[in-house]
Amino acid sequence: MKKSHIPLYVDLLFCLVIMPLAIMLLPVDRWIVHNTAFLVTLILYVYVLYFLYRWVCLPKLFMQKKYLRITWCMLCFVGMTELLTHFPLPPELEADVTRPVEARLHMRTQTIWFFFLVVTGFSLAIELTFELFRQILSRQEVEAEKNKAELALYKAQINPHFLFNTLNTLYALVLSGSDKTESAFVKFSGILRYMYSQSGAELIPAARELEYIRQYVDLQKLRLNGHTHVELEVEVTDGQVLVPSMLLITFIENAFKYGTSSEVDCTVRICVRVDDRQLFFETENKVMRVREDGLEGIGIENCRKRLELLYPGCYELKAGAENGVYCVSLDIRLRKED
Repeated sequence: MKKSHIPLYVDLLFCLVIMPLAIMLLPVDRWIVHNTAFLVTLILYVYVLYFLYRWVCLPKLFMQKKYLRITWCMLCFVGMTELLTHFPLPPELEADVTRPVEARLHMRTQTIWFFFLVVTGFSLAIELTFELFRQILSRQEVEAEKNKAELALYKAQINPHFLFNTLNTLYALVLSGSDKTESAFVKFSGILRYMYSQSGAELIPAARELEYIRQYVDLQKLRLNGHTHVELEVEVTDGQVLVPSMLLITFIENAFKYGTSSEVDCTVRICVRVDDRQLFFETENKVMRVREDGLEGIGIENCRKRLELLYPGCYELKAGAENGVYCVSLDIRLRKED
C-alpha cells in the first residue's frame, strides 16, 4: 500500500463504512418519510464537517502554535452544529399530539451533537495519527540526509589517504628506475577512473569492487621484491550483490604499508568471500613496521563510522596485532534490499 494512498483509504472507510453504519442507528425509515429534509441535511452536515476537519488539520495548527486559528475554527464548527439544532420540524410532526414537540426536538438535538462528537473524535484521531506519522518521516529524512553527508565526508577522507599511499608507491618505482613503472601508471590510471566513476555511489556490485581490489594488489606487487609474498583469495557467488565501495581497500592498504619488507621474508594474506547474504573479509600480515604514535589511522576509524552508518548492528569488525601478526576480520550481514 503506497503511503500517499493511505489518507484516501481512510476517507473511503469513513464515508462508505463508518458513517453509513452510524446513520443506520437512526430511525431512518420514519425520518425518510416524515422528515426527509432534515435527514438529508444531517447527512450532508456530517460529511461536510468531516472534510472541513480534514482540510483545516487542527493537530498541525496546534504543532504550529496557531491557537487563535484553532479557536476560530472550533467556534465555526460549533456554531454550524448549533444552527442545525434549530432546523424546523415539518408541520405534520408539530401537529402530532401523540408525542410532544419538545421531546422530538430534544431527541434531534442529541442526535446532532452525537454525530458532532463522533466526527470530531474520529477526525482528530486520524489527523493526529497522520501528523505524528509526518513528524516521524520528517525526522527520518533529516537523519538520512545527515548520515548521507557523514558518509560522503568519511569517503572523501579515505580517497586522499589512498592516493597519498599509491603515489608513494609510484614515486619509489620511478626513483628505482624499474621497468615496471609504465605498467604501474597504467594500473593507477585505471584505479583513478574507477574511484571517480563510483564517487557518488555508496553501494556497488561486488564484481566491480573486487576487480578494483585486484588492480590495487597488482599495483602493489610491482614495487615488491621476492621477500614479500602476496596471497589474494576471492570467492564470489553473486557478482551483482551490492557491497560498500572503497571500504575494504583501507585495510588492504595498511597490510601493504605495515606488513611488507624488502629485506625480510613475509606474507600478506587477503581473503574476500561474498554471497547474497554475507560479506566476509580478512587480512593477515606480520608487523614489519608500526606507526610512530601507536594510534589507529584515520582510514580505519572512518571505516568503522561508515559501517556503523551503513550496517548498524549487522557487522562485526576485529582488528589488532597478536604475537607479531596483525589481523583484520570483517563480517557484514548484507541487507536484503542491498
